[in-house]
Amino acid sequence: MRVALDATPLTLSSGGLRRYVEELARALAASFPEDQYWLVSDQPFRPLSAPGNLRCGRPPSGGIARRWWLAGLPRELEQVGADLFHGTNFEVPWRGRTPAVLTVHDLSPWLEVRWQPSASRVRRRTPWLIRMGRAELILTHTEAVRRQVLDRFRLPPSRVIAVPLAAAALFRPVEVPPVRRPYFLFAGTLEPRKNLPMLIEAFREVRRRHDVDLVLAGRKREDCPRLPPCEGLRWVGEVTDEELRTLYCGALACVYPSLYEGFGLPALEAMQCGAAVIASRDPAIAEVTGDAAWLLDPTDARAWAEAMLALLERPDRRAAWRERALRRAAGFNWETTARLTREAYVEALRRRAG
Repeated sequence: MRVALDATPLTLSSGGLRRYVEELARALAASFPEDQYWLVSDQPFRPLSAPGNLRCGRPPSGGIARRWWLAGLPRELEQVGADLFHGTNFEVPWRGRTPAVLTVHDLSPWLEVRWQPSASRVRRRTPWLIRMGRAELILTHTEAVRRQVLDRFRLPPSRVIAVPLAAAALFRPVEVPPVRRPYFLFAGTLEPRKNLPMLIEAFREVRRRHDVDLVLAGRKREDCPRLPPCEGLRWVGEVTDEELRTLYCGALACVYPSLYEGFGLPALEAMQCGAAVIASRDPAIAEVTGDAAWLLDPTDARAWAEAMLALLERPDRRAAWRERALRRAAGFNWETTARLTREAYVEALRRRAG
């Protein structure tokens, strides 16, 4: 099988979209050496270190680059001889003979415009692509989002498949040097949906009682709301995976108050490092974390303050949550994600042939 994947998320410097494409592509190539996988985009991206059956297409130039989804991509798929195209981020070509699978990460572009102000093209195009049947199958990362997609786009259940993600193998418990001051950690892109002003409000009460920090690690999007000043608040920006692992392993807990998620990958990364996790009671996050995270109403700052204080003041409770986290995280791996994704590819080809 020859599969082309949209590599445009690899142009991002960090975040869940980039993680999804790089980990999935590597796992597919490693798990199915008999296949050929191509990463294609109209924008330059850094090649991945991976097996030889994972290759990179060349960015187009001129008019084809400006008409990528209409003309450039169909031509690229013909040139590489792709049997199937995987639209890894809401988009597939408007036309062409190549069967397609489409990943819909979540419904954030449609639920709240302020969450994704730059996603007007997705809001406009993706529903039409789905209605036109341009993708034989649609993938989501959780059953929660699968049900949301079925309801919003009025699709038959057989058209949408949930394939869970995983944390990269690098995220695991490691020894870390003593910290200057205990800290809670938020990891992820700093954007409106992540609900950081509420988290800072809750942390302010914790800081009033204890000499502790709140560390924010991740890329700050241009539309990130203004973060109110707070003693002990530290934004460290984007960090390497190794630095992020150290932050997870050294934290009192990972706090993830997102208002809405399609999966909640930072929570799983933290759990795989053995960190206690306090997260919002979002359906997708709850599905991923099970009973291994302390789930709270994302609008209740008092409850978040009380949870942070409880884990700060009771080391035994932190230890119990960490044990739960490690057990739960062990049930996710990228090999399984790759296997289930490839099964979707095979089913999509079967449906097109039938």
